[in-house]
Amino acid sequence: MARNTQVPADHNAPAITKILAEYVASHPSRGWNDAVDHEAHRTFLNWLGCAVGAAKHEAADAALAAVAELQPAPQATVAGRSEKVDMASAALVNGITSHTFDFDDTHLKTIIHPAGPVASALMALAEHQGMSGREVIDALVLGIDVSCRLGNLVYPEHYDRGWHITGTTGMLGAAAGCARLLKLDAQRTQMALGIAASQPIGLREQFGTMTKPFHPGGAARAGLMSALLAAKGFTASPRALEAPRGWAQVVSTKTAWNEATDELGKRFEISFNSYKPFACGIVIHPSIDACAQLREQGVRAEQVERIELRVHSLVLELTGKKEPADGLQGKFSVYHGCAAGLIFGRAGESEYDDAIVNRPDMVALRRKVVATVDNSIDEASADVTAVLTDGRKVHVFVEHAIGSLQRPMTDSMLEGKFTQLSEPVLGAAKTRELIAACWGLGQAADLRTLMALARP
Repeated sequence: MARNTQVPADHNAPAITKILAEYVASHPSRGWNDAVDHEAHRTFLNWLGCAVGAAKHEAADAALAAVAELQPAPQATVAGRSEKVDMASAALVNGITSHTFDFDDTHLKTIIHPAGPVASALMALAEHQGMSGREVIDALVLGIDVSCRLGNLVYPEHYDRGWHITGTTGMLGAAAGCARLLKLDAQRTQMALGIAASQPIGLREQFGTMTKPFHPGGAARAGLMSALLAAKGFTASPRALEAPRGWAQVVSTKTAWNEATDELGKRFEISFNSYKPFACGIVIHPSIDACAQLREQGVRAEQVERIELRVHSLVLELTGKKEPADGLQGKFSVYHGCAAGLIFGRAGESEYDDAIVNRPDMVALRRKVVATVDNSIDEASADVTAVLTDGRKVHVFVEHAIGSLQRPMTDSMLEGKFTQLSEPVLGAAKTRELIAACWGLGQAADLRTLMALARP
């Protein structure tokens, strides 16, 4: 017999699902300032570069092989590949590749990587239906706003429980963005959000495996399908987000309802997006930055007796792998990150090659990293001291790493990152064309022209 569980719930929550649906359906095109619009272009550029860069990764090969079993129709581009697949599969694979290198954007307040689910879904739909770049930018801003606002509503309790918040909010942002592209009215947008609310994707247990990048891909596919279903009249609970047994109250003990609606249409969460200079978990970035600064000060690996690292407890919880066996695991090793920062002065995707992770000098140096928890240090900071064999100590404290909102990557830095990722896949000439097309996305008459440039 079924048991009548007695779980506390808020029965008087505001109508979040309806409020967000009306916002997405009715907000005016380009209804924000130039800074927000420019940030949307930066987000798109960064997303596409990450997706193209990982196009030849074995995770992409495996995902496309699985998709091929479905005999998909050639509706949409897989960035960086010659194949075209159905919209849902393109959303899935582009979502996977955009996160495979762990090099994508980050909404620092929630650690959501918002573009992966939202942009991957939008591009598949927009390419198939021949939509304009302005329509895509509008949908990207609004979809990311929904995703991150709902992340604000449940973070950090939701994340602490073990959910991968990129996937568990991403399907909602993707559904909102696709509903906007499809020009659904408020009622059908509400249904799209409701359908998506039953599809949270992602457990933190999967970090360090191919299934982590599956989360944004799966969320992109789920959000796209939710909008398509709603467009055809498929129904869902109109209170799917806020009801006592709805998304928010099921996946989190924190439900700060005001986070979903405060300054709605005036404050856009994409404004708080950041971009990674290092291809790994965001909490490692301050440690890498500090070790790169040690290198700039003349410290060399052969001089080091030990590296004393003090960080917030979350850093070791998420990235405490002392002996990573491959590149994917290395992205969740603050020890490898410190070694890369000191030996190379950087930590791009090449520094997470399997061979580099297992190189003897890297292994030896990371074993000299002594990490301790100090919760007086913010999770966005790191305190690093290199103790040298001659007895000297060289200290660096990083309050905010390069790439943070306080020290953001410039447009030229984002172009350089895109170039490093794209040129090995598409070549130099096409990469330059693609960068220009990304900056001009808001004026593009048809997305198909841009996506054609993303194919080898």
